[in-house]
Amino acid sequence: MIEAALLGAGGRGMFAYASYALKRPNEIKFVAVAEPNDEKRERFAREHGIPPERVFSRWEELLAEPQICRALFICTQDADHYNPAMRALDLGYDLILEKPMATSPQESLEIAQKAERLGRALSVCHTMRYATYFSKLKELVDSRVIGRIMNIQWTENVGYWHQAHSFVRGNWRRKDETSPMILAKSCHDMDMIQHIVGGECLKVSSFGSLSYFKPENAPEGSTKRCTDGCKVEHECPFSAIKWYYNEKDEWPQSIVSLTPKLETRWQALKEGPYGRCVFHCDNDVVDHQVVNLLFDNEVTVSFTMSAFSTDNTRSFKIMGTAGEIRGYDKLNEIEIIRFNGERYKVTPETIEGGHGGADTKMMMDFVKQLEQGDAQGKSPGLVSARSHLLAFAAEHSRMTGETVTMSEYAAAMQ
Repeated sequence: MIEAALLGAGGRGMFAYASYALKRPNEIKFVAVAEPNDEKRERFAREHGIPPERVFSRWEELLAEPQICRALFICTQDADHYNPAMRALDLGYDLILEKPMATSPQESLEIAQKAERLGRALSVCHTMRYATYFSKLKELVDSRVIGRIMNIQWTENVGYWHQAHSFVRGNWRRKDETSPMILAKSCHDMDMIQHIVGGECLKVSSFGSLSYFKPENAPEGSTKRCTDGCKVEHECPFSAIKWYYNEKDEWPQSIVSLTPKLETRWQALKEGPYGRCVFHCDNDVVDHQVVNLLFDNEVTVSFTMSAFSTDNTRSFKIMGTAGEIRGYDKLNEIEIIRFNGERYKVTPETIEGGHGGADTKMMMDFVKQLEQGDAQGKSPGLVSARSHLLAFAAEHSRMTGETVTMSEYAAAMQ
C-alpha cells in the first residue's frame, strides 16, 4: 500500500484522485494534505483520517518537512506547479503532476529533466492517454487499418457551459494568472495528436481570439451579476442561477460551494466569481482557436478549439491511404470506413470514473508504476513536456502571426 500526500484539495485532487484511495485503501492512502481553503482542507483531512500534524494550509509548509511519504500529488493552480515540483523532486517524492506542468516551456522542461536525472517517477495528468476510448483509437491507427495516416481533422468542442464555467468565470479565465487556453484546456489534445501521429512536429501556426465573452456583447437589461435582477436571466443559457442554484453535490456545482445547500450556493453566487455575468468578467483567454501542425512523416493536422458547441466532447476524422477513422467520443463509438467498401463501428470498453474512466485508470497505473519501480509510466515527464511545447508554440504563433519552426523554438527554450 502506497502512502501519498496531496497539494491542493480542489476538484481534481479531492474528487478525481483521492476518491480512488477511499475505494481502494489497500492500494493507496493519503497521509498528508496542504490546502489554503479551510473548508476543503478540513473535509479532506476528515475523510482520509489525516492527523492534525500532517494537515497544512500551504504547500510550502508541507514541503518544509522531511519526506513524509513516497508519492506526492500536485493539484495546485497552474502557477503553483513548478516550485513545489522542483522542491518535491529534491526531497525524493515520486510525482503525479496536474497539467499543465508549468506556465512556461522552460519550466516544463526543467521539471521533466530533473525527474529524469534523479530517477523519480513523474506522471503528468494527460487523462486521454489513459482513457479506454483513445487507447482503442491509438490501437486502430497503429494497426494500419486505414493504411498510412495522411492528415487529421481534430476538434475540441469545449461546450458553451464549460467555457463559461472554467474559462470565463472560473480559475482558468486569465492567461496571466494561469495559462493560455491552448495550454490549460488543449494540452491534452496536443499530447494525443502527437501520440497518434508518432512523428516529430516541424512547424506550427495558429489563429484565434476572444470574440464573444466580453462587455460589448452583453444583452440589454443584463446586470453585473445574475443575482442582481438581470432582465434576461430567464432566457440566458449562461445563467448562474440555472446552472448552480441547486443542492447537487457534484462538479461543477461543488466548485461554486463545497456545501450543497441552497443558502450557501446563493451566497456564493452573490459574492463569488461564479455568479458574475459572462459578459462582465475579467477573462482574457480565447474562446476559439485553430492550430495547424506539420510533422516530419508528412502528416498534416488541423486542430480546432471552440467554446461554441453544445456538447463538451472531442470529434475527429483521421484520413489514411486506405480509409478513414471517425469519432465523437461522447458516443463512445469509433467508425472505420475503408476504401474497399468495408465499414464498421468499434465500441471501446467503459469503466467507472471521471473522464470516461481515465481518472480511475490513471490511478491504477500510477500505483502499478510505483510497485514495479517504473520511472516512466504512460505519460512521462519528457514526453509531456514535448507536447506542451506544441501548445506554447501555438500560442506564440497566435500572438505574433509567425509560423513557428519547432526545432528552433525548442532550442531557444533550453
